[in-house]
Amino acid sequence: MTNSARFDRGHTDDLMSFLAASPSPYHAVANAAERLEKAGFRQVAEVDAWDGESGGKYVLRGGAIIAWYVPEGVNAATPYRIVGAHTDSPNLRVKPIPDTGARGWRQIAVEIYGGTLLNTWLDRDLGLSGRITLADGSHRLVNVDRALMRVPQLAVHLDRSVNSEGLKLDKQRHMTPIWGLGEVAEGDLISFVADETGVPAEDVKGWDLMVHSIEPPAYLGRDRELVAGPRMDNLLSVHAGTAALTAAAAAGSRLTTIPVLAAFDHEENGSQSDTGADGPLLGTVLERSVFARGGSYEDRARAFAGTVCLSSDTGHAVHPNYSERHDPSHHPMPNGGPILKVNVNQRYATDGSGRAVFAAACERAGVPWQSFVSNNAMPCGTTIGPITAARHGIATVDIGVAILSMHSARELCGAEDPYLLANALTAFLEG
Repeated sequence: MTNSARFDRGHTDDLMSFLAASPSPYHAVANAAERLEKAGFRQVAEVDAWDGESGGKYVLRGGAIIAWYVPEGVNAATPYRIVGAHTDSPNLRVKPIPDTGARGWRQIAVEIYGGTLLNTWLDRDLGLSGRITLADGSHRLVNVDRALMRVPQLAVHLDRSVNSEGLKLDKQRHMTPIWGLGEVAEGDLISFVADETGVPAEDVKGWDLMVHSIEPPAYLGRDRELVAGPRMDNLLSVHAGTAALTAAAAAGSRLTTIPVLAAFDHEENGSQSDTGADGPLLGTVLERSVFARGGSYEDRARAFAGTVCLSSDTGHAVHPNYSERHDPSHHPMPNGGPILKVNVNQRYATDGSGRAVFAAACERAGVPWQSFVSNNAMPCGTTIGPITAARHGIATVDIGVAILSMHSARELCGAEDPYLLANALTAFLEG
């Protein structure tokens, strides 16, 4: 690539390991926290009093993590530079009464989470992941990463029109996974999960469980220039943001702003939760950091006024088989660098000033970048960007990596783009 950061395949290898180890939002934040701990960050509890000491800190709440690094010498009104992302992906999630079945088949009752491409979950070997809550209120991570379930598609012999008229799936009737044969027994799934986790079944009082494809990420293409894998939307950005924050923290006293990673849950269904971008978590953490450093509400207002957020989420690469669905003059390509996402109706928060901030970061990093805008005749998706801007009054820019098969159980990106994104985010946080 001309005039760009030299591609390091090691970063993409590490992304693939991160994706495989993070089948649920709870695993994703635990893995991000582990990486931050190795870089010298320490966890702070929301119920404790916070100190104003310099260094790296982070807060975990459910499937969300907020991490920040306070350099030596900054004051209470020092602004933040935030990388925003989300940890959740569309999938199938276990219902409160999970044990069901029909005609001698044992099945698991699931809800459809987010705007998933339902057909991509058919005839795929599925594991089970998430967390359980015990009687004392503590949590245990669950990861049954083997072929446990399957959503079988109806054979073509029993649906002769499927290839001519298209596949029609009923979310209630057709998406229930099978996991065995025999009589349905209440409590079977949770007893199984408890045994897998090493706790007594009677001690399990709650669960947040979901299915995941057990097929690992892989390089694709003659020259291995593509990567196929699960949950790129949006763990690709969580991974890049974590790498960027640890790199920025290593810059130490050279920093003149406070770098932040904010990775939220529940973006795929509107962000309205205590761990979502439309909740108070980010604002509370940033405010408490100001106050812990001896600041006032005036200092908080000054810090927020100078803060910029890059909301990093995946976007659409031009599809070679459906190019008419894209804007005629905006065709983002894999390995072309991160994309700047624009929508004048505020589905994305980018404006001209934000474009300048992003372009400057890419230039410092030696990273190429592309522009994305939707076809006027097609609805435009959205991200945590406009929510962050509106809720906190923070200047926000929507960016990301161009992918294919968004919201599929298995998505596709360029092998170089994760590395280029991480470099651009690092330059932004250090700026």
